[in-house]
Amino acid sequence: MKKTIQIFAFTLLMALVAGSSTAVFSQQGPPPPPSGGHSQTGNQPQGGGAPIGSGLTILLGLGAAYGGRKLYQAYHKLEE
Repeated sequence: MKKTIQIFAFTLLMALVAGSSTAVFSQQGPPPPPSGGHSQTGNQPQGGGAPIGSGLTILLGLGAAYGGRKLYQAYHKLEE
């Protein structure tokens, strides 16, 4: 009896999920108007024109250092 209730509940849940997923789709609204005066030229995207090059370099360097440390620790653990 318990197994039958579990199967019924699972089937009901899947039917509800499958039925509601097709009714959720709708069109997107228009994009928000650009905010005025957020940059010097006005032709910048809304997120700004901040460079990400130096931050990306720092993150890659830290990731390489962390990976190198882990390899070093694993190598010395094998030697013991």
